[in-house]
Amino acid sequence: MKQSLESFKSFFRHKLSGSDALPQLSLLGLMVGFLTAMVIVIFRWCIEWPLAQLLPGGDPENFEGLSRAARSLIPLGGAFVIAVIWYRMKISQRKVGVALVIERLNYHQGYISFKSFLTQFIAGVLTLLSGQSAGREGPAVHLGAACSSLLGQQFRLPNNSIRVLVGCGTAAAISASFNTPIAGVIFAMEVVMMEYTITGFTPVILASVTAAIISHAVYGADPAFLVPQLNMNSLLEVPYVIACGIVFGLASVAFVRLLKRCIGLQSISIFYRIMAAGVITSVAAAFFPQIMGIGYDTVNGALLGQFGVGLLVLIAATKIIVTATSVGLGMPNGLVGPTLFIGATLGAALGLIANWLAPAHASSPGFYAMLGMGAMMGSVLQAPLSALMALLELTQNPNIILPGMLIIVVSSMFASEVFKQKSVFMSILEAQGLNVNNGPMIQALRRVSVGALMERKFVRAPATLTYLEAKQVLRQEPKWILIDNPEGEPMSLLPVLDLANYLAENEERFLEAENDPMQERILVKLFEIPAQRQDIAAISYQATLQEALDVINERKTDCLFVERMSGPSISRVLGVVTRADVENYYRYKRN
Repeated sequence: MKQSLESFKSFFRHKLSGSDALPQLSLLGLMVGFLTAMVIVIFRWCIEWPLAQLLPGGDPENFEGLSRAARSLIPLGGAFVIAVIWYRMKISQRKVGVALVIERLNYHQGYISFKSFLTQFIAGVLTLLSGQSAGREGPAVHLGAACSSLLGQQFRLPNNSIRVLVGCGTAAAISASFNTPIAGVIFAMEVVMMEYTITGFTPVILASVTAAIISHAVYGADPAFLVPQLNMNSLLEVPYVIACGIVFGLASVAFVRLLKRCIGLQSISIFYRIMAAGVITSVAAAFFPQIMGIGYDTVNGALLGQFGVGLLVLIAATKIIVTATSVGLGMPNGLVGPTLFIGATLGAALGLIANWLAPAHASSPGFYAMLGMGAMMGSVLQAPLSALMALLELTQNPNIILPGMLIIVVSSMFASEVFKQKSVFMSILEAQGLNVNNGPMIQALRRVSVGALMERKFVRAPATLTYLEAKQVLRQEPKWILIDNPEGEPMSLLPVLDLANYLAENEERFLEAENDPMQERILVKLFEIPAQRQDIAAISYQATLQEALDVINERKTDCLFVERMSGPSISRVLGVVTRADVENYYRYKRN
């Protein structure tokens, strides 16, 4: 029974190593969707239940009901707790959120540790409980990606499949948090994985749908915001919508540049930076409590037209300053939620101005608030398709598509083309000295594991053989001979054809020595015969072709032997991969 189970696991892993493992990845996508949704439900409960007990009226978002002193002290106290925790951690351990997921996906094949999962969970709960200007979607993405990564690591799956699982966890997290399964899929592919493939789409969709079903079962099918069914009153508003897109582009540029400027203050102790972020939030919360927490109650108010122009502009400006400085200084705040908040409040203000300028033609402020949510999200994240899908699903209003497409494209292009702004997550990574490379060749090589391409026809042999031992090697009809050193470790690779030619050329001499008992036996020394021997390095069976190419370039060799660890310090060689194999795959098989 145990042997059959191991055989099934090996078969399952081998299927996942290729680019055509759709059934296996789909099954894993369902598992990831369920697991992520349960984690997000627990995460939300850890935030919403305490706040419901502490805030007036039992409303977990009613920070406005607190006294001014309480609104000032709560963020400051939370910042102190976070500062103490962050001060005791290494710099690499403090990284959280979507930027961390992108980094792990591009530099570490999607491997995320359980400690990172716990750090994000605790940090996300502390920031939102203490009323920091934060969102829960960024932490949710980190938690979902970590769950899926840990699942893949537990089953020792190939790295190419772990990358897809991270996308599944990302989509499931967005789906469960926003109740937006389509936007979850697009966000995972556009923002995190940065590629679109059929093999990737299907399991990601299944994970997102699974998470949405569980979210519906727990929280109901209502959208995250109370959105009236509004539409654009007149095509005469199109120029104004374009102008609004430019305004949101400018707002996103201000947000990202302020964040990057604050990241540049890394020379200051993390304790003082977190406390400074807490002080900024504390002062702002005393006058504008709407910026505290996720602020979805304020977003609903903006959508329903409950605020005046002056207050909306001040709230939006304050949210930009507080969120950008807090994240830049090191506070582990989520970024997706605040972009929607800023877009809704600034959009509602622009809608009120439109009604003042052209009351006979302008749409309602709520309509412009909806457009603002999509425009700000698309511009800050540089993810227009994700923003459009989120806008459509959050509003459940098909009338928003045409103006939504227009304003999102205008805001995103204005920021990227005029100010050369990149995604806020790419900006954070670049500020940390990291450069994400997602060229077509890298993407193609990341989709396949070395296990799918390795040559299994090889024989391991010592450096010195007798004639009969050498003939026995040829009878096995291998393609390669892996030459071991005296300790039994692979050290060189020899084409079997070279050995065959050598034996054929010296056959008479070998036979004479074998038949004459008085003549000393001639040994075949594999390191001395004429042959195209090549140095060789090790690569894990879980590695992708991109990792294999990196090792080949780093070790300045053209050949790798593929090994799998079966126990502590116990490895088994499974095959051989060459530079030519990798390059030929990209040239001829990737399509």
